[in-house]
Amino acid sequence: MDFVTGEILYIDKPLEWTSFDVVKRIRGVLLHRLRCKKFKVGHAGTLDPLATGVMVVVTGRATKLIESLQAGVKEYVATVKLGATTPSFDLETEIDATYPVGHIDRKLIEEALTRFTGRIEQVPPSFSACKVDGKRAYKMARKGHEVQLKPKVLVIDEIELLDFDPSDMTLVLRIVCSKGTYIRALARDIGSALNSGAHLVALRRTRVGDASIDRCLSVDQAVDLIRNAEITFPDSWESGKEN
Repeated sequence: MDFVTGEILYIDKPLEWTSFDVVKRIRGVLLHRLRCKKFKVGHAGTLDPLATGVMVVVTGRATKLIESLQAGVKEYVATVKLGATTPSFDLETEIDATYPVGHIDRKLIEEALTRFTGRIEQVPPSFSACKVDGKRAYKMARKGHEVQLKPKVLVIDEIELLDFDPSDMTLVLRIVCSKGTYIRALARDIGSALNSGAHLVALRRTRVGDASIDRCLSVDQAVDLIRNAEITFPDSWESGKEN
């Protein structure tokens, strides 16, 4: 494998790992194998720590492809809890309000979901990496500061209701969408459309472009692959000088 010219690795990000954690682990093994002090490793599309699934990790000179790779359509399977909200729109923060759910049934959910396909505007979560006056929104939100974010235009190609459990008011959705879609914010907006509240309780990214979850390696499998791979180098490679 030629990690210097560039390899693309599809990795199933574990729960509670940040995207940076995955990149750091892969880079550490590559630094050891390549016997260098600096080496480029990046990823196409951040996943929240509480999300799992497809992460596209890119090495060496192929990091120049990141922008085009992360522009691909993404697919998620999301579990949404109705009747309660949290400041982060997921389980990172505690429930801050509860809402009535007695009026909600499967038909009402399916009707509401039709409002969220095509080109829509979405206000990103305050607990996000979006910048406000040069500062990350989540850093401000975690300090208790009010964060005002502008809506962004995005495209949701498909929303499919895979399951609805009226006993605990959870629904499972398959979502196909464009880059920049916050599924947490979508959960918030679906709750509002149902005249209730909602937050995300589980999220798995199942596809990025042509990379599907069944093609992904675990982090351990990726580490073993790098450790055992037969590595080739471009003629221009000088150990320790690639960055």
